[in-house]
Amino acid sequence: MEELISSAKDYKDELYKQLSRIGKCLSSDKRLEILNLLAQGPKTVEKLTQDTGMNVANVSRHLQVLNDSRLVKFTKKGTYAIYSLADPSITDFLFSLWRIGENQLSDITRIKEDFLRPLEGLYTLTMDEVYEKLNSGDITLIDLRPAEEYEARHIEGAVSVPMEELELYLHELPRDKEVIAYCRGKFCAFSAIATQKMKEQGFMAYRMAESIHEWQKYLEQKH
Repeated sequence: MEELISSAKDYKDELYKQLSRIGKCLSSDKRLEILNLLAQGPKTVEKLTQDTGMNVANVSRHLQVLNDSRLVKFTKKGTYAIYSLADPSITDFLFSLWRIGENQLSDITRIKEDFLRPLEGLYTLTMDEVYEKLNSGDITLIDLRPAEEYEARHIEGAVSVPMEELELYLHELPRDKEVIAYCRGKFCAFSAIATQKMKEQGFMAYRMAESIHEWQKYLEQKH
C-alpha cells in the first residue's frame, strides 16, 4: 500500500510539473498578446512584429517559448513561417483567462474606464442588442480588423473595413444608416475609437466590445 501511495504522489507531482510549463509560458504580457493575435487567425513572424511593435528577434523568442509549451504551431510557406494556435481549445482558455482577469483584478476595470471616459456619448451594445439590430435589417456592421483576420473568420454580414481605411469608407456610407463596429475584443480599442469618430461625423454609431470568438459562442448558446 505504501508503495502505491508513493507512486500516486509521484504521478500527481509529474502532472503538476507538466501543467506548470503552461503557467510559466503565460507569465509574459507579450506572449499573452501574441496568443490573442493568433486567436484572430494565423500570422507570420513579420506580421506579429508589426502588430506588437516588438522586433523580429523578440517575437521569435516568445514564439519559441510558446512552441515549446505546445501552445502554438507553425507551417512553412516558402521562406515564411506561419504561426497559429495549436488547438482551438486554447482560444477558449484565453477568454476564460480574460474573464477571470476582469472579475478579479480591479486595475483592469480602472484602465478600461480611464480610456473610455473621454469618449463622450459612446454607446456599447450588448450581443443581444447587436443580434436584434442585425435581424431588424438596415444596419451596417463593420469589422475593423486587418483583412486577413476578416478572411479567416468574421460575423456573417459584416463588411471588412480595416481601421486605417475607415475614413475613406465613411465617405461612401449614408449618414442616416446605423453602424456597429467591432474589432479583436475587449483588449482592443479600435471599436471605441472608430465609433467615436463616426459619431463626430454625424453617424448613428455603436460599438460591440466582444470578439468574433465570443460572438460565435453566443450564437451557439442561442441556437
